[in-house]
Amino acid sequence: MTTPDLFAPEPDEAALMAQLRQTLHEHAHRYYVLDAPTIPDAEYDRMFRQLQALEARHPELITPDSPTQRVGGKVLDQFAQVRHALPMLSIRTETDTQASGAENFDARIRRELGLTDVDPALEYVAEPKFDGLAMSLRFEHGVLVQAATRGDGEVGEDVTQNSRTIGQIPLSLPAGVPTVLEVRGEVYMRRDDFEALNDKQRSLGQKTFVNPRNAAAGAVRQLDPAIAARRPLSFFAYGVGEVTPPDAGGPVWQTHFDLLQTLKSWGFPVSSLVKIVHGAAELVAYYESIGQQRDGLGFDIDGVVYKVNSLSLQSQLGFVTREPRWAVAHKFPAQEMLTTVLAIDVQVGRTGKLTPVAKLAPVFVGGVTVTNATLHNEDEARRKDVRVGDTVIVRRAGDVIPEVVSVLLDKRVDDPAIFTMPRHCPVCGSAAVREEGEADYRCTGGLFCSAQRKQAILHFAQRRAVEVEGLGDKLVDQMVDAGIINTLPDLYRLGFTALANLARMAEKSAQNILDALEKSKQTTLPRFLFGLGIRHVGEATAKALARHFGKLDPIMDASEEELLAVADVGPIVAKSIRTFFDQAHNREVVEQLRACGVNWLEGEPAPVAAQPLSGQTFVLTGTLPTLGREEAKALIEAAGGKVAGSVSKKTSYVVAGAEAGSKLDRAQELGVAVVDEAGLKELLDGGA
Repeated sequence: MTTPDLFAPEPDEAALMAQLRQTLHEHAHRYYVLDAPTIPDAEYDRMFRQLQALEARHPELITPDSPTQRVGGKVLDQFAQVRHALPMLSIRTETDTQASGAENFDARIRRELGLTDVDPALEYVAEPKFDGLAMSLRFEHGVLVQAATRGDGEVGEDVTQNSRTIGQIPLSLPAGVPTVLEVRGEVYMRRDDFEALNDKQRSLGQKTFVNPRNAAAGAVRQLDPAIAARRPLSFFAYGVGEVTPPDAGGPVWQTHFDLLQTLKSWGFPVSSLVKIVHGAAELVAYYESIGQQRDGLGFDIDGVVYKVNSLSLQSQLGFVTREPRWAVAHKFPAQEMLTTVLAIDVQVGRTGKLTPVAKLAPVFVGGVTVTNATLHNEDEARRKDVRVGDTVIVRRAGDVIPEVVSVLLDKRVDDPAIFTMPRHCPVCGSAAVREEGEADYRCTGGLFCSAQRKQAILHFAQRRAVEVEGLGDKLVDQMVDAGIINTLPDLYRLGFTALANLARMAEKSAQNILDALEKSKQTTLPRFLFGLGIRHVGEATAKALARHFGKLDPIMDASEEELLAVADVGPIVAKSIRTFFDQAHNREVVEQLRACGVNWLEGEPAPVAAQPLSGQTFVLTGTLPTLGREEAKALIEAAGGKVAGSVSKKTSYVVAGAEAGSKLDRAQELGVAVVDEAGLKELLDGGA
């Protein structure tokens, strides 16, 4: 009878290990070789840790080609191979994304060095963990002779020609550097450069990049250096490999920080975020500080790196198979994770914008549990081809709204329906329209739609519209949330008791609001039109409509052709006005406001006459001698002109007063005519 092996793995564990090895190899190939990963780093790390745990339990099943036995990556056939004089090993990853991860590292180092609680705090160097492509730069006699990627840690790819196109990498070094100097660092792409690159790709109808890291890696691996030169890359140095001092003697570094400062003095960019810290408490403080700065940096990082500062202590601590004992990479909460799309809903914003939102199986990403992710608009949802049931990569960075980055098409089951934006508002049923040249659909029921209720009230009550003094955001929120206001006419039906019963609303304050509402009933037609919140109808357009038609009813009934006869009204504005008044509930709100006593003086249409400033655009800057900004604006608009906030080639005149600022400089730069107050008055009088 054969004695059973009590320590033999379960058959399913052996199969799982084989499957994990295969899957990790495939994703490592996509990440390092193809520069086209299909899963987030956090998902790869999770599978890697799972395989490590299984191999620790069953070491007899570890294979030589296991991902745990190598650094990762494979040399592309198109590039010459470079064997690193000193291996470019990876750094151990601390996956505890809490502050305790820093404490764990300090405790381990102290333990391995035999230190006790009474011994002083250890000195470390802390630096960002850049999310780019590791690079080794070899200089001989101060001249760059070779650049190589990390590859599998032992052998990398020769990318010397492409590295020469990176402006931050010096081609030669000052006198006195070692005969052989191998500088190691990270090639990366700044976020603004990445956005500019993707904008250019879109304009050319070419594929965009998923993230800056992939864009940087793809640029480094271009076979044509001319193409690489057009990709904006940057570089940070963080260490050295082989160093052979010259005969006259070279630098003898005592600490890692000293080494970095020397590299900086030789012309290598070193991150300003690198810092010396002492003990666990300062490691924790650094981790939290960089985490807070993360989203405001000009480049991507996914954690921080801690290194024992003393090079002699580094030597004493030594290495394990894959990594140095004296360093650790402490990751931040993952900003990208995998999850499943359960449904796609459409949300209506305060301004009527319709936004498709993916409802997700809950996933912890960016430090919080995420259940919703924006798809931005119909075009974006179609471009990414997000469908219900899909496995997707979701990203959340800081306070940014979570978004779906991409779909794992190989995991799609069957053929789910393509997302289509509804043609009616899901909240109020009004028509949803998409104007020419715009990406977004919008609800046309602005005065009726409950999703836009608060925004509609605030817009109507603002100073430039009917002006209800004292009616601000917080009070509107209270009234709407309490259910005492549902539409604009409800403002004028408010009772004293309902107002006075609101939290933090004294009797005097309530009476002041009622008095302000009563006062606001007497307004003007332009203010009322502007207050309705018709898309594209600003103050100038409202004034032009009032002048042209004289009364509200003709405006409400005007055809698009009749509206186009109004100065300052083009096809888009005309269509927007017509669409607004075609909604029965919008007209009903107008009639109810009238019934509540909101009124204005009406007259006959203004005679059609050539206005002195018709078709001209003005920009005001500085302080005029006698005219206030609003007064000057009103005079220009009354004369048929338009007032803009910024100077462009389309600007007709810049009206400059005392202490005119950058707008005057911009006008002079573009050759736009500049006049003072006297010149403006001459133009208003019909002067050339």
